[in-house]
Amino acid sequence: MSASIRGAVTAAENSRECILESSRELIKSIIEKNSLKIDDIVSIVFTATRDLDKAYPAVAARQLGITEAALMCVQEMYVEGSLEMCIRVMVTVDNGIKQKDAKHVYLGGAKVLRPDIN
Repeated sequence: MSASIRGAVTAAENSRECILESSRELIKSIIEKNSLKIDDIVSIVFTATRDLDKAYPAVAARQLGITEAALMCVQEMYVEGSLEMCIRVMVTVDNGIKQKDAKHVYLGGAKVLRPDIN
């Protein structure tokens, strides 16, 4: 059984270090809150707003040892007035978790995206 876990985080600035640090924090939190093992992760799709262009967020996943999962980074669709400096993820896992039991994670300024969760 597979599930998709969503999450987002904002970066403090457009720097390689900040993008990777924010991405690692988000991925670690998703893993922890959902009691995942790295082998449970099938794929991760990352999006970043157009103002974040100094690093691929997927590099953070590789730094955490996620080497077998498929990773992809794409630019988030621009919508006027939308949240800036934001990295979003969709983590697909195969570990028996039911979709309704997935714990989605929104950190920092991205908490405004899902006030129903935070």
